[in-house]
Amino acid sequence: MASRASNFCIDAADPYAQTVWWSQVLEDFRMDPEDEQSPGDDECGLTGPDDRYLLFLKVPEPKTVKNRMHLCLRPTDRSRDEEIDRILGLGATLVDDLRSGDKGWVVLADPEGNEFCVLTPFRRSE
Repeated sequence: MASRASNFCIDAADPYAQTVWWSQVLEDFRMDPEDEQSPGDDECGLTGPDDRYLLFLKVPEPKTVKNRMHLCLRPTDRSRDEEIDRILGLGATLVDDLRSGDKGWVVLADPEGNEFCVLTPFRRSE
């Protein structure tokens, strides 16, 4: 029998602020109203599909190097470029633009510098 992913942990200077920010970016991960989270907490998180969890853990040191692991996002209701603009408007920063017409992706960073990618839109197989 194999393992199943339970949660994905991300180091953070401010776990609560990161949780609030990522809840605006991800449509399928939400803050659980029954899970009391507030500014100053050492860990905060978002509940996603199948009770998977995105957990932000307070760490004392700032981010200094490229992530060894990152999230890749696919828009569900808009184009890749529209989603990039939306997320930049929420406070992300552009790290690398690897778009080539309708192909490719963009690397962004969240407010604490954690990189993630925005890919082409999600398309269901028919």
